[in-house]
Amino acid sequence: MCRLFGLISSPLRTRATFWLLDAPDSLSTQSHRDPDGTGLGFFAADGTPQVHKAPIAAYEDRAFAQEAREVESATFLAHIRYASTGGLDVRNTHPFAQEDRLFAHNGVVEGLDALDRHLGEDRSLVHGDTDSERLFALVTRETAAHGGDVSAGIESAARWVAGNLPVYALNIILVTDDELWALRYPATHRLYVLERPAGGHHGGRHLDHTGLNGRLRVHSAGLSSRPAVIVASEPMDENPRWRLMEPGELLHVGHSLHTTSRIAVPDPPTRLLTLADLRPEAAASQRSG
Repeated sequence: MCRLFGLISSPLRTRATFWLLDAPDSLSTQSHRDPDGTGLGFFAADGTPQVHKAPIAAYEDRAFAQEAREVESATFLAHIRYASTGGLDVRNTHPFAQEDRLFAHNGVVEGLDALDRHLGEDRSLVHGDTDSERLFALVTRETAAHGGDVSAGIESAARWVAGNLPVYALNIILVTDDELWALRYPATHRLYVLERPAGGHHGGRHLDHTGLNGRLRVHSAGLSSRPAVIVASEPMDENPRWRLMEPGELLHVGHSLHTTSRIAVPDPPTRLLTLADLRPEAAASQRSG
């Protein structure tokens, strides 16, 4: 299953070190567990989005299987991909960038021909083959149609997809240089949020998160004295404040970490897919592990 991670400390910029993969002990082990792409997005001081990503295929011998980058930003977005749609290529690796926004998705949406027709000329925003980048293009278009309101854009796009396309899961995180949005839809995959005070649960501690499978690690000494909000596919430490988002919940974290949430997509998809409905490669990409 793809892994999502978003962090916001706006308006303050913080320095964080990301390890997007554990170095594998052996190629035989890695062939069973390694993802198909890793990506890290953040923003330069002038607000320019920066994306570092690489397609990683299980059959390749990769000395760079452990990626470590220390960067500074008020928002971060990391994604570990298990391919369901689109080949193993940089253009299909999350996060994607459009209109100075970054986007990553965990799930499967089918009916891409219908989505392409609905996008029309906005299909030109899509440079790869994934359902995820097409979804981002729809969010971008709907955001523009709602006067730049990203929350309304996400809601409008998600409601159209839920009503018109077969959906397995539509968990997304979208960030700008000073805001973050997250949607969990429907209940297929989990998505958690942590409103972390400065110093964490015990006070005075830096941020040091490790995912359950060790595939994503994040360390930030700066957050020993700064608050942050974190969204992730799994709780990444023992902090009791991790909260499972509700199905259909849209979270928005704005400047100064003002946080709001609401049920933006209350109804289940018109056609909710199960694992049995998916192509074998897509089904494999969506299993937990």
